[in-house]
Amino acid sequence: MPNLFQPTALVGAIAIAMGFSTSVSAQNNTNVVNASLDTLVVTATRSEEKIKDVPARISVIDEKTIEQSPVTDLPTLLTKEAGLTVKQVGGYGQTASVFLRGTNAAHTLFLQDGMRSNIATVAGTNIPLFDLSDVKQIEILKGPASVQYGTDAIGGVIQLISKIPTENSIFTTIEAGERNTYKTILGVDVAEDGFYAQLRGQRFETDGDQIIANDDRKAGFDQKGYSAKVGVEKEAYGLSAEVKENKGTGDYFSYGAPEAYDFINRLYNVQGRLNLSNNLTWNTRLSQFDDQYNVVKSSYPSIVNTEQQEVDSNLKWQFTQNQNILFGVEYNKTEAEKVAAYIGDTGFKSDNETIGYYVQHQFKNDLFSTQAGVRVEDNQQFGTHTVGQLAARYFATPKTSFYTNVGTAFRAPVVGQIISEPSWWGGNPDLKPEESISYELGFDHSLNYGIQLYGSVYQTKVDNLMVSDASTGFKFYNLKKATFTGSELGLKWKQDNLFANAEYAYVQPKNDDTDEDAPNRPRQNFTLSAGWDNRVYGFTTSLVAKGSSKDIQQIPGYATIDMNAYWQINPHVKVFSNIHNLGDTTYKAAWNNEVSSYYLASGRLATAGVTFRY
Repeated sequence: MPNLFQPTALVGAIAIAMGFSTSVSAQNNTNVVNASLDTLVVTATRSEEKIKDVPARISVIDEKTIEQSPVTDLPTLLTKEAGLTVKQVGGYGQTASVFLRGTNAAHTLFLQDGMRSNIATVAGTNIPLFDLSDVKQIEILKGPASVQYGTDAIGGVIQLISKIPTENSIFTTIEAGERNTYKTILGVDVAEDGFYAQLRGQRFETDGDQIIANDDRKAGFDQKGYSAKVGVEKEAYGLSAEVKENKGTGDYFSYGAPEAYDFINRLYNVQGRLNLSNNLTWNTRLSQFDDQYNVVKSSYPSIVNTEQQEVDSNLKWQFTQNQNILFGVEYNKTEAEKVAAYIGDTGFKSDNETIGYYVQHQFKNDLFSTQAGVRVEDNQQFGTHTVGQLAARYFATPKTSFYTNVGTAFRAPVVGQIISEPSWWGGNPDLKPEESISYELGFDHSLNYGIQLYGSVYQTKVDNLMVSDASTGFKFYNLKKATFTGSELGLKWKQDNLFANAEYAYVQPKNDDTDEDAPNRPRQNFTLSAGWDNRVYGFTTSLVAKGSSKDIQQIPGYATIDMNAYWQINPHVKVFSNIHNLGDTTYKAAWNNEVSSYYLASGRLATAGVTFRY
């Protein structure tokens, strides 16, 4: 690495840059909760809708925030949302879990342009391995969404939505910083008369962080990939096809031994829209998601693969000016495999098919926005499940609205939770699917001087909650019932070029069988960001504070500060700088019982970058 990117020199360079051009996140780090009331979202209803009309709590990480620091991974971006907790055992490339509103990590469904991207060998997803180079926005829907998406969406949905080019452009972005961290992106966009094409190539590399408290060694991470999309968008029809692939390698430590893994994730997506008439629209999507995770440097290598194929087709009928109804069918085939990788490893291979039928009704006028739906899903392994949702938002005044949302959801065990093989731990063939019911009340209110207030209270009850712990040798089993109760209160302010956002979230994730809190979920969470932005240059400072949580040992709370700045020198050149964890706070992320120590979260990372666009 050049001397510029040695720690001391880099921090000094960034300090100078910040003094020269105060800026960054107003454009970018307006944070997860800074979505405009006119922001369009699709996750809650499967079609575009203004965020202010959605009868549920939904937040957005916008394109400016994502582009502000290309080296920032998805777990770090999600950390700045007070309503969820991210547990990552180390830095880049290390295992991460997302607990949305206190529910289990497996209760959050991840989508990429509509395609489910949870893996089937374990309960969760490889979110640290997702690349965001082609992502326009990230939508976080809080609350049950099984009516729209089927299994897994008990706590909510997080969807990554890719960009659609609107103009001809070619650009390159380079960001580099401490610990030999750098990322380069090359992109080409073409758009003319409704036709468009997009190509991205990216490369990321870092020496990584110290991930275990009593071990000074760092865990490196290396990733590269590409994405391509072509399509046409006309008033009467639309068609797009995309492919993306990310692959690389990462380090970790097991019982003191250095180990490594290789990974590949791929997404293929074809989507079509046909306006059959002025009030009748047909949408169809064909998708495939592959995830391969191979532990290659180990005494006991492990090769686990997931392949999902999905077809979704629906018909939306706008039968009056204020009402529409959506009829749809979704088919999913998931194959999970553990390849025999050493003598005595039996491996396994299994697949499951589901088909879901859903219907959703929406009504919207000046006083009400309502959403009601039902889904019947037939799971090859676990039978038929019927779920429903009823939600409404009441616009009491032009500045004040209230909403309520009641919904049921379910989650079927994945292959890795039910398989019983000598070389695979934790499987229990007798596991039952989880079922839930959620209740939520919320409000949004606009005051004078650019101030907006919002708040929510909610409760989710889950029957047959699937857990594993040391008492059963980490074999999965069903709890009778768990209850997740919480509230959120937020404030957003914008006046001329100044802005500030704050959100406080409280959740009690209660195991009703033991009357104790579920692990790894702090009850109290707080986020704050403030800054200045005139769209030429800007500056943002962000605070993330998390309370203590329970693990095998108590995990103390922590607080970190990030700073970001950018300067759009001219339409073709933009420079930017970022400091993550400004105080280099060393805080514990999880208990590591292999070496009687703690996993550590990422330390300070100072970076600087430039984008050239033509």
